[in-house]
Amino acid sequence: MRPSGPPTDEIPVWTSPDGVERKTAQAVVDLAMRAGVALLSTGASAADVTGTVLMLTEAYRLRSVHVDVNYTSVTVSYHRGPDADPMTVMRIVRFRVQDYTRLERLRALVVDLVSHPVDTDEARVRIDAVIGAPHPYRRWVVTAAGAVLAAAVAALIGAGALMSAATFVSAWFITRVLDWLGRLGVASFFAQIVGSAIPTVAATLVVVARAKGVGGLEHVSPSLIVAAGIVLLLSGLSVVGSGEDALSGYYVTAVARAFEVIVLSLGIAIGISVVLAVGQRLGYPIAITPFTRLTDDLLVQVVCAAIISIAFAVSAYSSGRAAVLAGLAGAGGWVALAIMEDVGVGSTTASAGAALLIGFTARLLARRLDLSAMAVTTGAIVPMLPGRAVYQGITQVVSEPEGAGIAAGLPTLVGAFGQGLALAAGVSLGTYFAGLLLARRTGQRLSVPAGAMIPCDPKRRPRQPVLSDTGELPSVEARRP
Repeated sequence: MRPSGPPTDEIPVWTSPDGVERKTAQAVVDLAMRAGVALLSTGASAADVTGTVLMLTEAYRLRSVHVDVNYTSVTVSYHRGPDADPMTVMRIVRFRVQDYTRLERLRALVVDLVSHPVDTDEARVRIDAVIGAPHPYRRWVVTAAGAVLAAAVAALIGAGALMSAATFVSAWFITRVLDWLGRLGVASFFAQIVGSAIPTVAATLVVVARAKGVGGLEHVSPSLIVAAGIVLLLSGLSVVGSGEDALSGYYVTAVARAFEVIVLSLGIAIGISVVLAVGQRLGYPIAITPFTRLTDDLLVQVVCAAIISIAFAVSAYSSGRAAVLAGLAGAGGWVALAIMEDVGVGSTTASAGAALLIGFTARLLARRLDLSAMAVTTGAIVPMLPGRAVYQGITQVVSEPEGAGIAAGLPTLVGAFGQGLALAAGVSLGTYFAGLLLARRTGQRLSVPAGAMIPCDPKRRPRQPVLSDTGELPSVEARRP
């Protein structure tokens, strides 16, 4: 046996400059940084941000570029050759929101700039115009979408019409209060405390009304009010985003997202505990059960899953077509989940399988309909997020004696995080398999993940990065030369 070449991959070595003037290189790096920071601020994954920056710099003939993305900053370093000083720029991400309309517009603009590069000044103006564009929905529409999401969650776990209406009002108030606290600059941790206290206060008022002899509240469950409110607060957390970053190799960002989920979940637990303690001292104890069960009607489950997906897509400023497609994907994913659980597949494995189906289908349909697959998949998996498991773990911690509560609730919370990771893995695999299918149909090669080292031979320039088949900036941006 004779080796045909070195047994290891090439180590990237840059021995010749790109020939780009320093002033031009500064403008290109600034342009790429603006796009990268804007994408990270609007909900893109670390892999997408890295691919965006590499695509833009490659389009303007900057080859030796390294990108480092973490949860709070983006760093771009440009190696200008052995005889020139390197250029490194870092920018802080000061806020993060889920805004898929702006995300779609940014991606479309970047694809256009990569295909038809223009002057950097003009490109900067176009990117700033997309960033500063108004939202597609008014604030009351987003608030109503969050309230509908909570009401659908309540119906999913067996609430009747009266309970769903009470949950709608409570969730509307939660959304408005959180928006007001955000405008005041209150930290998210304290906002979660206030947000979780609101449904718990509503549950306390139900207990007080019963004690005072108010009729018509016999079938109103305080636990369902609290559970639906908690799921609403959890829907905006990045459990799946943390898993996607971990699976893509961006471990620092994944750990930061996971720790944020832990801290904000702790805020929820504190808010519930404070209200429970106050109610106990006032003589109105609330018996909140940690266990909830889904309604037995599969049709109601599927309809509620579709409504939850559409409501979340609207609350995240997705386009109308993306919201409708997210609803259809959410309903289909729930049916697949129910079928797999009926045949004896475990809940975590069934969630991963349903998410794989959602990711595969959404990638194919998004290409045909010219939509963002991320907006569709994120909304479609919201009904399957482990909100009930997180609710169960939190209530076990806060409602049982200290030692027993932690011993019972911590494994439940760990299992919920594992289910979220399974959803992220399923979506990623589904998107990857759809990419393989599309690449085979179009006769293209599948590109390597974003952020992977691309060996640069001074005698052979790297090829132009390959765009996604959907017109997006996925985690497959550059080919090996």
